[in-house]
Formats: sequence, structure tokens, C-alpha cells
Amino acid sequence: MKLNWFTRKGIFYLPATIAGWVILAIAAGYAVYTFIDIDHHSHSVSDTLINFVFNLLLIGLIYTVIGYFTEARKVEGGS
Repeated sequence: MKLNWFTRKGIFYLPATIAGWVILAIAAGYAVYTFIDIDHHSHSVSDTLINFVFNLLLIGLIYTVIGYFTEARKVEGGS
């Protein structure tokens, strides 16, 4: 079974189905949650941003891996 949840536009994966939009919403919601949590425990702006950037990169990496394995690829060749 082939999952076609995302389409690739350049280096970004855009949702193509409801499942893709749900994954994007979960990723964005989790990013906001981690920012608020980190900001609550931080003592300065730079402390918040340094810790948040690392978490944002991890969230983006997981989103990209999911997008890569569930993208709609074009079938080539074949006669």
C-alpha cells in the first residue's frame, strides 16, 4: 500500500491529504508547546532561542522523514 500524504515542492513537503495536514498540525502544535515550555524554564531570551532551535530542528527532521517516506512519487519508464 502506497501512502501519498505529501507532495514535494523544492525542499519542502506539503500536505496532500487529511493525514498530511494532521501531521503538519501536530508538528506545529508541538513546536509551539516546546517553545512555551522552554520559555517558562529559561532565564534569558538567548537561552530560550538556543534551546528552541535545537528542538525545532528535531521536529523538522522528523517531519521531513515522514514526508520523504509518504510522498507521492511519479512512476517513471515502463513500456
